[in-house]
Amino acid sequence: MIEQVATAFASQDYRTAAKLIKQLLKQSPENLWVQFYLGQLQEVSGKHQDAEKMYMQLLRSTNNLKILAQAREGMQRLQDIKQAETQQVITQAKFQSGNTEIGVLVLEPVSGETKTQVADKFAQIMHIDPYTAISVIPNKGWRIYRSAGMEELQFYGKQLKNAGIPCFWVNLSDIRNITVFQVCYFTESVNQGNVVCRNALNQIGILNFDWAEVEQRVLGLIPIFEEGLDFNIRGKLERTTKIENYIHFCDLHLPSRSCILRIYDHGYEFQQGAILAPLNTQSTMKINWNNLLEWLEKYLPPGRVWSEFAIFTETILGETEVLHKIPSNMYLFDQEKPKWDPVFHLYSGLAFKRNMS
Repeated sequence: MIEQVATAFASQDYRTAAKLIKQLLKQSPENLWVQFYLGQLQEVSGKHQDAEKMYMQLLRSTNNLKILAQAREGMQRLQDIKQAETQQVITQAKFQSGNTEIGVLVLEPVSGETKTQVADKFAQIMHIDPYTAISVIPNKGWRIYRSAGMEELQFYGKQLKNAGIPCFWVNLSDIRNITVFQVCYFTESVNQGNVVCRNALNQIGILNFDWAEVEQRVLGLIPIFEEGLDFNIRGKLERTTKIENYIHFCDLHLPSRSCILRIYDHGYEFQQGAILAPLNTQSTMKINWNNLLEWLEKYLPPGRVWSEFAIFTETILGETEVLHKIPSNMYLFDQEKPKWDPVFHLYSGLAFKRNMS
């Protein structure tokens, strides 16, 4: 009778196939081919969720190569249908809104047992296999998973959040629109912050603000690369690039003014403005930087400190299309690729928008 079922499906005679499967389910419900054809009947009847469960059950419970191959083909057909339906919804949303803005979907960390639990849900939503899903979901720090139109990111983002998978999505133009002031130095202050700074046009001015306006901070290190010549394992000279030092960064976020005060050790004028510590002519850059951070701690209100920039860089340096859309907002000497300054601005900008949302 199984051969008759196969013949009915081959000729798309689904009514006959349904009658035969009904009889077979009564006679031998444990038969793997009966279960497979039940799944195929559910698939052609539009009961895609039931068909997917049946195919998945077969993939987990049998070693029969023919059934495994056909179950995989069935799963692939269902995934193709899902993707087509998803794309149709996204295309319709784009058409209705007329929004062509590009953004990024950011996955937040999930660790331990929870990661294994949500991996299957992530795989279903994003139409990938569970093994890939486990490797994609970060254990710590942020991972930019996708760059696309905002309607598409919102569509997937809402499903991920509803499934208990932490994420957020940000329009890249919103990050570009954050005003950034590069801090030259702070002047003495108690109740109010006073800072001499540069704007995007490199113009110097003074900004007065209440310390309470600073809602969070972002810390990071950007490497300084040095090129030189060194002997390789064959004893021949070759050009090398290595990290010579690091530049320390600290961003103060003032969301009420939609601006960031950006401080970095190579740009801060430690001999000007507020006295950060007892004068010491032997002070190094590191000592001066630590003194500045301690001085800020006296005035800044308690707030979130984002300091996982190094983890973030591991997943973003290759995303040149995204980074080309991000200004650096820094006055650093030219560095060889990769350009780290827009990477830090992207990280800080994401933290800025994440806090506001």
